[in-house]
Amino acid sequence: MFVGTGSDVGKSVINAAFCRIFLQDGYHPAPFKAQNMSLNSYPTPDGLEIGRAQAVQAEACGIECRVEMNPILLKPTNNTNAQIVLNGKPIGNKSAKEYFTGTDRNQLFSEAMKSFDALQAEYQPIVIEGAGSISEMNLWDKDIVNMRVALYANANTYLIADIDKGGVFGSVYGTLQLLPPHERDLIKGIIINKFRGDLSLFAEGKTMLENLTGKPVVGIIPYFRDIAIEQEDSVVLDQKTSIATEEKINIAVVLLRHMSNFTDFNMLEQVPEIHLFYTADPQELLKVDIIIIPGSKNTIADMLHLRNSGLAKMIVALQKEGKSVYGICGGYQIMGLEINDPQHIEGEIESIPGLGILPVITTLTNEKKTEQCRFTFLQLLEENTGYEIHMGITHAQKESPLCKINNETNDGYYLNSKTWGSYIHGIFDNQSIIENILQQVNSSLKVSIDYKSFKDDQYNKLANLIRSNIDMDYIYKELAK
Repeated sequence: MFVGTGSDVGKSVINAAFCRIFLQDGYHPAPFKAQNMSLNSYPTPDGLEIGRAQAVQAEACGIECRVEMNPILLKPTNNTNAQIVLNGKPIGNKSAKEYFTGTDRNQLFSEAMKSFDALQAEYQPIVIEGAGSISEMNLWDKDIVNMRVALYANANTYLIADIDKGGVFGSVYGTLQLLPPHERDLIKGIIINKFRGDLSLFAEGKTMLENLTGKPVVGIIPYFRDIAIEQEDSVVLDQKTSIATEEKINIAVVLLRHMSNFTDFNMLEQVPEIHLFYTADPQELLKVDIIIIPGSKNTIADMLHLRNSGLAKMIVALQKEGKSVYGICGGYQIMGLEINDPQHIEGEIESIPGLGILPVITTLTNEKKTEQCRFTFLQLLEENTGYEIHMGITHAQKESPLCKINNETNDGYYLNSKTWGSYIHGIFDNQSIIENILQQVNSSLKVSIDYKSFKDDQYNKLANLIRSNIDMDYIYKELAK
């Protein structure tokens, strides 16, 4: 099990690395995280919803994702409320206070451990991920994802600290000292993550930390930016905001306040001809070739933000001037004439005008669609893959579908080659669709990339990096006890 001194220390990525390492070494691993909080989610093959990180980790294990890998998912709708997804299905919205004080924590933990037990009966080893910091004392009695899980599973637990944040000695020592002795005993070692520069320079620090804590430092992982592993924490977007460049085709993803599934654009970032960045600055949109409005967990609130910030006016004006504008899921809804919420699913506002770019009207509903899909794009015969996760039905004033899903269902709206919207997440993971939008800017451009093979190569690169900087003999020795 991998736990952290805080959020964004690298637990998900290191977990994925060990999933691939164990697979490479002949084991049959599977990931597990009892409770996840993320707006990046993914549907299992049977139409249940889990956190994207566990889907990525399953992919690193070489297996299909299952709902048991993440039985509890919290999807924030604003700063204080979240949709609760239990065993892959939404069971309602709760405030943070209601969730932590008004739910039966023992019952939720029991549900999560049923999932763990089901995985453990089929896979070995289970690679478990904690959440945030394990030293939040005020949350210990409500814990269903960190050391309570470690105790239940009797897991060899490793504490990850991000040295790039600074204060690594205090965060590691303080975290361990705060733990009750029986929990501290489960910590088998410390992993220092995101070290910049010459690793040998931390040799003295390693010895000091081991003497201070009585725990071995089993690895020092170098900071890297050249391995592309999908991440779910939106803090990574802070590294992806930059201005347009003249050398490449510039694609701006509009930075919505409730943006979901930003992994939709990971493949675009791997195309050498593309410079992709996220922005909430209307003036930056003047410099780009393509604008993408991403998914949203609260389309009405994000539509209001677009209007109040001047982004809405700018997007509409640029689309009329002939700039490419595409919307995915919530972004597709935002591009329409209206968004209606008669059941108050997203808040008190029952109806709001959209951007008015596409002649479609959306009505939000309690029913949630979560499924993987195969589809064709426009009149192209090539079959593509993606997935749907949305609450809402969108009707067009006049049928003009963008895609055909599973050879039977229409999806999205096609206004012209530079303006369309779709409910399909992962639509830009398909080479022919990337090529299609780029050719609206440069008609001679060809794209050659196999995203599935690319991702597999990245898992292997990550595993090799971690393996070469971790004491794997110690890891296996502890597993064998």
